[in-house]
Amino acid sequence: MKKNAVLTAIALSGLAVGGMLLGSSTSAASKTVAVKLQLKWFPQAQFAGYFAAVSRGYFKDEGLDVTLIPSGDANPVQAVVSGAADFGTTWITDFLVNREKGQKIVHIGQMFQKSGFTLVSLKDSNINTVADLKGKKVGVWPGGNEYPVIALLKTAGLTSSLDASVASPDVTAVTFPFDPAIVFPDKVDAVSAMTYNEVNQIIGLGYPLGKLNVMKLADNGINLLEDLMFAPEKVLADKNFKGSGMKGSDIAAKLLKASIKGWNWAARNQGAAVDIVLAKCGNTCKGSGSIDARGHQTWQMAEITKLYMAGPTLKGYAGYLDPEVYKANIKILRDQGILKSDPDKGAVDWSIWEKATGKKAGMMK
Repeated sequence: MKKNAVLTAIALSGLAVGGMLLGSSTSAASKTVAVKLQLKWFPQAQFAGYFAAVSRGYFKDEGLDVTLIPSGDANPVQAVVSGAADFGTTWITDFLVNREKGQKIVHIGQMFQKSGFTLVSLKDSNINTVADLKGKKVGVWPGGNEYPVIALLKTAGLTSSLDASVASPDVTAVTFPFDPAIVFPDKVDAVSAMTYNEVNQIIGLGYPLGKLNVMKLADNGINLLEDLMFAPEKVLADKNFKGSGMKGSDIAAKLLKASIKGWNWAARNQGAAVDIVLAKCGNTCKGSGSIDARGHQTWQMAEITKLYMAGPTLKGYAGYLDPEVYKANIKILRDQGILKSDPDKGAVDWSIWEKATGKKAGMMK
């Protein structure tokens, strides 16, 4: 995408936020309300928009004192439903599977509009299509992060060892704790990797892009959305959130408004956003391999911006879950047997986004 197109889209998103109905930054409450936001992973540029919203005072402008809580390899849904955090970020597969299991959580905002999930293999392994994974070992992540790979394999009719009911699976899944150096390339033929993180880590391990096949799931029919914001039903229904005198749904709208503002700024000021992230990410700045911390976070910020600056964001609808994309995601998960039924209507609350932006859901063209 050309730079001027990106800036135009960001400006449009900014106009959407500027028209919100909860009050402007000049009328922020003198006493802030404490809010805990559970992140899906360790501090890194994946969450640059939230870090920017803290650093630049966007949350404070909305009367919120937001604490960002890293989860590491723990499931963020479990952290939020346990009460350890008020709101959280996760992927739509993890969100919908947990909702179906009875977790009363609600989708309130969609930050990333395109999947960054890939499977990486050495080029000389000749894994060029999903069908080529038959008979191979594939590295997968635990905690609900394996669902996109399951969906991908099933598009080619392949079974995996993740299904205990299959006696002779086509693919052997090797679960590993996220660092590709643990398994790639000696223990697996292909490994899970996000465009913004592990792909660059693998390059840092001594495997340049020219020697890799990077199979993007989005290019193979599995564009399962990632990095959404969610809240427990009980938080949204709270008529006096933490004694603030405000509804939980209004707090959610304020949180989403400031988050979108933070993401718009981070996408427009990537270098400055990396500076903010580097002050927060500590030992996780560098990741695996020989890439320096700033280099890795700069790569990550550039790739994250591509996932944010897509779909509705380009039309001035940052943070919006496109109902058609949502339906397509549900179909993928239903077709692959990951979901047994369609989620109930309460799974998504578009009114939070409407309060945050002053726009109407369903009006995007």
